[in-house]
Amino acid sequence: MNKNAKAVEIAKDIHWVGAFDPDLRVFDLILKTANGTTYNAYVVRGSEGVAVIDTVKEEFSDAFFERLEQVVAYEDITAVILNHLEPDHVGAAPELMRRAPQARIYVSNRGLKLLNATLKDELEMYAYTLTNDGDQVSLGDRTLTFVHTPYLHWPETKCTWIEDEKILFSCDVFGSHFCDERLYNDLVGDFRFSFEYYFKHIMRPFKRFVLEAMDKIEPLEPALIAPSHGPILRDHPMEYVRSYRSLSASRLPNEMEGKEKSLLIFYMSAYGATADMARSVYEGASDVDGVRVSLYDLQGGETDPFVDLIEEADCLVFGSPTINGDAVKPVWDVLASLISIETKGKFGAAFGSYGWSGEAVPMIEDRLRGLKIRVPEKGVRIKFHPTEQELEDCSAFGRSIAETLCGKAKPKVVDFADL
Repeated sequence: MNKNAKAVEIAKDIHWVGAFDPDLRVFDLILKTANGTTYNAYVVRGSEGVAVIDTVKEEFSDAFFERLEQVVAYEDITAVILNHLEPDHVGAAPELMRRAPQARIYVSNRGLKLLNATLKDELEMYAYTLTNDGDQVSLGDRTLTFVHTPYLHWPETKCTWIEDEKILFSCDVFGSHFCDERLYNDLVGDFRFSFEYYFKHIMRPFKRFVLEAMDKIEPLEPALIAPSHGPILRDHPMEYVRSYRSLSASRLPNEMEGKEKSLLIFYMSAYGATADMARSVYEGASDVDGVRVSLYDLQGGETDPFVDLIEEADCLVFGSPTINGDAVKPVWDVLASLISIETKGKFGAAFGSYGWSGEAVPMIEDRLRGLKIRVPEKGVRIKFHPTEQELEDCSAFGRSIAETLCGKAKPKVVDFADL
């Protein structure tokens, strides 16, 4: 036996049987992991059964099974609870079911297709139950209750709760990509950055669902939170619950009145033409009562600070010249950053000057639509520098967008040629 591959008892008859991955530096292609990560799995023993909660990434199956075999015989396993069916959670699940075919699998009611993709032709060999929020599994003297937390961060994600011990197996919620074999939050190194970085890249796009989940979890007042990645939270676990609520609230004070709409205009200009257009769009939108309009030149600012502003905004307007058949890079940088926030339901628009072909505006519009942003106005494209009449058209464009945002726009006749 590998002396380092030891199961860890985190409560009476409850063990951590996961795996350490200290050398991981990029997770899911997008997350940097300076400290690696852990794949946390757990075993819960009751008087009339044993549950395994999640497994590990397939490459780390050997360590998982070595730890698992220290605390339970395969024939004693009665339940395999899969809180989430991403590969880093269920990589060892097919082999676990081959070794414990009598166990019943529990996944959320939205997880059947993913379970089928995980076990493929073997699924018909095993018993499984699709769970709803509040459903329970009895292990005799212990009862496991399922707390569904959809979209944190997949639609089928759930947590598992043990009331008597006040332990929450929270899946990806409250997790972090931070590997430290001391395991507990009061023993490991400083992982605050990893905790917030994880939230920003995994949970932030689903803030609405985070707040709904906190409404379920806060009343439980867990004494220990056992996530699927990173340290087990046994010291002041409710501080991490409160942190999630804080991180899901507005990051900036909002000085606008409750009924005001926020419209942000971002632009970059090569020779001043798009800048002139931006100012006219700004002036036109500012004429509409009930809209607060802000104008930002991307040449003079970093991208990251704009994300918090955009998250709270109702409408985003982008201005870009066409350079080499494309929009300019700072505009794409801002648009790329929006993957970390919820954009569905916002309004958007585009404008810009060009010399030859003018592809920037329709390209920006396509990207806005791809982000589920509504684009109610066809973008304005002007060749070279705008005339006075064209600047008036830009002003009317801004006014129309603002009126649409406030529900003041007049009905339009749609030309099918424009669709």
